[in-house]
Amino acid sequence: MPIRAYTFLVITTLLWGGNTIAGKLAVGHVSPMVLSFGRWALATLVIASISIPQIRKDWDVLKANWKLLIFYGAVGYAAFNGFLYTALKYTSAVNGAIEQGAIPVLIFVINFLLFRIRVSAIQILGFLISFIGAAVTASHGDLQTLLTLTLNYGDLLMLFAGISYAIYTVSLRWKPPVHWKSLMAVPALAAAVTCLPLLYWEQGRGELILPDMQGWLIVLYAGLFPSLISQILYIKGVEGIGANRAGLFINLVPVFGTLLSITILGEKLEVFHVIALILVLGGIAIAEWGKPAAEKPPAKPTT
Repeated sequence: MPIRAYTFLVITTLLWGGNTIAGKLAVGHVSPMVLSFGRWALATLVIASISIPQIRKDWDVLKANWKLLIFYGAVGYAAFNGFLYTALKYTSAVNGAIEQGAIPVLIFVINFLLFRIRVSAIQILGFLISFIGAAVTASHGDLQTLLTLTLNYGDLLMLFAGISYAIYTVSLRWKPPVHWKSLMAVPALAAAVTCLPLLYWEQGRGELILPDMQGWLIVLYAGLFPSLISQILYIKGVEGIGANRAGLFINLVPVFGTLLSITILGEKLEVFHVIALILVLGGIAIAEWGKPAAEKPPAKPTT
C-alpha cells in the first residue's frame, strides 16, 4: 500500500483545513487579495532562500518547461485561491464546502475525456460516500438543509475555482523531472505575480485591507503551510497514486476544517462530525480498494 502517499495527502488536507480557519480569522484583519498575494510572496521568498543552488542545477530543464511551471502557479495557485476567496463573499460557507467536493468529480471527468483513464463502479461508490461525508460536515448533520440552498454569482466562481484546481491536478502528469525545490519555486513566483492584478482590482473597489498584527500572523501561516508545505506534499501524493485517487482526499478538507474549528475556535464536537469523518475516510478506503487493476501510478522523476 502507498502509505507514504496517503500520509502526504492527509497532511495536505489537514493544512488546507487549517487554511479555512485562517480565512475565518482573517475577516477584518486582511482582505482576500492581500492575503492571497502575501501568502505566495512569502512562499516565494522562503523557497528561493533555500533553493537557489538547486535551481541552478535544474536551470536547463526549468527553462525548457517555463510555460508549464507558470501555468501551475497562475491556474493551480493564484486562480484557484482568487476564485475561492471572492466566491465566499457572495455564497454561503455550506455552498462553498459542498462545491469544493466536486473537484474529485472534475478530475475524473477531465482524466477520462483526455486520457480515457477508467473509473470503476466501486470507485464511484467510494466517491459518493466520501462526498456525502463532506455534505454532512457542511450541513452540520442536517442534509435537508441542502434542499434549501440557492445558487448565485459566488457559486459560479466556486465552479471556476474547482475547474482551476482540477486542471492543475491533472496537468501534474507532465511536471518536469526536477527537484521539488525547483518545482515549487517557479510556480510560487508565478502565483505571486498573477495576484498583482487581483490586488489592483481589490484596491479599485475600495475593499483592500492591509494586515494588522493578526493579519500578518495569518499571512505567515498561509504562506508557510497551505501555500508551501501542502503544495509540495500534494504534488508528491499525486505522483504516488495518480490524480484520480489523490483528488478524492480533497473531501477531507471540510472535515478537518470543522475539527480544527472545534480545537482552535472552541466550537462544540457533535455526533455528525464523527459520522462525517467515518464516511469520508470510508469512501476513500472503498475507492482505493476498488481501483481498476490496470491503474498504475505515474512514473517517479529521476531526481
